[in-house]
This record gives sequence, C-alpha cells and structure tokens, in this order.
Amino acid sequence: MRMFGLLGLMLALVIVGLIAKKQMTSAAAPALPTVPGVAAPASGEAPANARTQARQVQQQVKEALDAAAQARKMPDDN
Repeated sequence: MRMFGLLGLMLALVIVGLIAKKQMTSAAAPALPTVPGVAAPASGEAPANARTQARQVQQQVKEALDAAAQARKMPDDN
C-alpha cells in the first residue's frame, strides 16, 4: 500500500513539473493581449505607449457601453 502512495505522489509531482515547465516557456514570450475592435499596429509601426493604449481601450469600452445602453432603452409604462 505504501508503494501505491509513493507512486501516486511521484506521478503528481511529474504532472505538476510538466505543467510548470509549460507555463514557464509560454511566459517567456508573452503575446500582447488582443482587444476586439482595436486595430493591431502595422508590422513596421512602433506600438503606442501603455498610457495611450489604456486611454484608447477605456474610450472604446465607454462607447460600447453607451451604444448598448442606447439599444436597451425602453419606453416608460406611465
């Protein structure tokens, strides 16, 4: 019975090690997050700084929420 416990523990450690290795290799080259509706910069174009990108995303989210609120307006029952 002790052998099965030891084998189970070793198997769990191997699985955790493989997952950790996979996570570390994918974290080495992080991809830029994609935001729907935002055009990606051209290959030769330098990306905008983080503050400008944050403002653009905030503006787009605000516009999307406003558009959704306009679409959801219903007449009053009064």
